[in-house]
Amino acid sequence: MKAKEVMNKIVTAAKQNTIGRDLAVKLLSGMYSGLPVVDDKGKVLGIVSEFDLLKAIRSGKALEQVTAGEIMSKNPICVNEDTAVDQIIDLMTKYNIIRVPVTRNDTLVGVISRCDILNSVVEPKFVTFFAD
Repeated sequence: MKAKEVMNKIVTAAKQNTIGRDLAVKLLSGMYSGLPVVDDKGKVLGIVSEFDLLKAIRSGKALEQVTAGEIMSKNPICVNEDTAVDQIIDLMTKYNIIRVPVTRNDTLVGVISRCDILNSVVEPKFVTFFAD
């Protein structure tokens, strides 16, 4: 199985000038624990996670004044859409990361998370019952 078969193709990414407060609001929505940061051509420049925001707060920075470009983790691990899922699992476990941006020709085309991988191999055996 390859990244392109498992990745989420609907990706929300931040621009470098996105302010910290907006990043926090997006992350607090519960749908994301981190966001890729991209340039105008879609090249991945970094990742902003909840940890990056917490570090900014801890260092005394106001979320209304700090930008994604200032607090992002630079040089993120990215994979190509043809990367084998086994290799992605190795990267995730080695570096203890939750999500990996997926690129084609250095442009963001998806994100693959640990949940995406688990969802691709697990067929749940649960049933929901509703009582009167």
